Amino acid sequence: MKKIELLICAGMATLILSCGPGKQQGYKNDDSDVLDTFKYQTEQFADIKVLRYKIPQFESLKPTQKELIYYLYQAALAGRDILWDQNYKYNLMIRRTLEAVVNTYKGNKNCENYKNFMIYTKKVWVSNGIHHHYSMDKMMPEFPQEYFAELVKNTDKKELPLENGQTVDGLIEFLTPILFDPDVDNKRVNLDAEQDMIKGSANNFYEGVTQKEAEAFYSKIVKKNDPKPVSYGLNSKLVKENGKIVEKTWKVGGLYTQAIEKIVFWLEKAIGVSESAPQKAALEKLVEFYRTGDLKVFDEYCILWTKDTESMVDVVNGFIEVYGDPLGKKGSFESMVSFRDVETTKRVQAICSNAQWFENNSPIDDQYKRKQVKGVTAKAINVVVESGDCSPSTPIGVNLPNADWIRSEYGSKSVSMANIMYSYDEVTKSNGALEEFAYSKQEVAIAKKYSTIADNITTDMHEVIGHGSGQIKDGVGDPSETLKSYASTLEEARADLVALYYIYDKKLIDIGVMPNLKVGRAEYDKYIRNGLLTQLVRLETGKNLEESHMRNRQLICKWVYEKGEPENVIEKKIKNGKTFFVINDYQKLRKLFGQLLKEIQRIKSEGDYEAGKALVEYYGVKVDPSLHKEVKERWKKLNIAPYAAFINPVLVPIMKDGKIVDVKVEYPKDFTQQMLDYAKNYSFLPTINK
Repeated sequence: MKKIELLICAGMATLILSCGPGKQQGYKNDDSDVLDTFKYQTEQFADIKVLRYKIPQFESLKPTQKELIYYLYQAALAGRDILWDQNYKYNLMIRRTLEAVVNTYKGNKNCENYKNFMIYTKKVWVSNGIHHHYSMDKMMPEFPQEYFAELVKNTDKKELPLENGQTVDGLIEFLTPILFDPDVDNKRVNLDAEQDMIKGSANNFYEGVTQKEAEAFYSKIVKKNDPKPVSYGLNSKLVKENGKIVEKTWKVGGLYTQAIEKIVFWLEKAIGVSESAPQKAALEKLVEFYRTGDLKVFDEYCILWTKDTESMVDVVNGFIEVYGDPLGKKGSFESMVSFRDVETTKRVQAICSNAQWFENNSPIDDQYKRKQVKGVTAKAINVVVESGDCSPSTPIGVNLPNADWIRSEYGSKSVSMANIMYSYDEVTKSNGALEEFAYSKQEVAIAKKYSTIADNITTDMHEVIGHGSGQIKDGVGDPSETLKSYASTLEEARADLVALYYIYDKKLIDIGVMPNLKVGRAEYDKYIRNGLLTQLVRLETGKNLEESHMRNRQLICKWVYEKGEPENVIEKKIKNGKTFFVINDYQKLRKLFGQLLKEIQRIKSEGDYEAGKALVEYYGVKVDPSLHKEVKERWKKLNIAPYAAFINPVLVPIMKDGKIVDVKVEYPKDFTQQMLDYAKNYSFLPTINK
């Protein structure tokens, strides 16, 4: 999935490119009295804020639409365990051990060690495992391993995930190095091109194989020059058994069958109350894919899903994102259930209807422009529930499907998540970050006036136009094959650059979505500020950038800063011992964005691995340690958590004579309780999956 930033920094929401939240133009909550008292933030721990979101306009849906949403809601949560296991082989064992302690430990829960244990447990819940959801580094407990042993020994043995006659002491002995040794499985995704990235990654997509073996395996089965290639490896684990490399497919009767059977059960109920023939056909094809594991069927599903543009209710459910795999092949499970926000969609559609103009006027080479932009659709949605790789940390924009040939031939669907963005906006007002990192009062004033609309427009441009633009040269393979581990970073950079290039274009004023070019100015200030400064708060000192979105933002900012130095386009200034980056010429900066966009599109279109690698490694990986230290010290004084996690609403069916006649929404406030409820009601997989 092309996401606009799936893992947004809550404290920096007004400082991040298209990932920043904002009140959508036309967004209305359906209960203004409740809006004033609704508690959007419930707690803060470590580097995380816990937020909630409302589902406006849900009550106005038809009873059958609510019933459909309820079934899709259940299908979404049914797959939750899958992501945990994909992220790390022992995540389910760890989670179930931690949850057993939370539920049944009878010792002192008021001591400092137990408080630190609960913080660690909540961090594990947020990240769907023991590796940080953004940095991918293993999160280390801030309590002694001896205390962990004490906790487990004083927990109800029947609740512990003991495997094959394992004793409590055996479980403790097994888990202790996994949790406490910093050298054991210390990174979920390792993108260091100088290492074997599979061996260096703790994810559970490969077992017993090296990077070289995996690449050779897929090289043999990929059909060269196939104009419609399937997404090889998307729904399987690659393992070596008895000296032979084989794929274990995630499907009914295959790996993860216990959870997938539940997903299929609820999807089939949804088919029975589908809104339209196109929606029904898409859901039936999704079920067929889950039953067969056939990637050609998945492509057929993607085409049907893309064509269904009229249904009010929509769902993403499947193996979608490939960011969790250093080779960019394996799809992490995720699901998102939503319905259209009619008013906010009007702005998005204004951009969508001009997609061909944006393509024709792009600064990229003509040979890489799409002669006919097909099937680009866009809408704003209200999210009902998210699961897997979308939760508890969530994107605010999505563009699907992934396959370039489907996007070229059938188009794509882009969404901006109106109620999620609204929630972010409510909790990030006046947090002091803007005043700390903006150079002048004028910069602050422009940001406060225009940042919300700039965020909204840039999100739409990134998703609708950015990911949907350009084409690959005939005979050049999929970017996952040609650009390998750099494909995700370069694709996100390409989409960002499209948005940046056009946010300072009068065309957006002419089509009625932007009042003036000061919106573009606010976006440029924010993007440079974030890419060169504020995003560094999310990185541990002494570390290089690993996450694809962070790499792409720094790549862009450092490149334009360097190329603009002869004309002082962006100036580094020191004021009161603090570092700032100030844009002196916005028009020249736009031209630089266009030049970099042209090069990155060429790299993608031609599959130029060496050029792509050089760009990412030189501009997107290394950070200035002294500047990094300064930024973190300045940020610490603000007491803002740089990440956010969400509590999902709960859907409650109203039954009459054994049938659902209505669905009510509840808004829980306790993150811990929701995680325990999910563990109780949606734990369908074995602790170890083989």
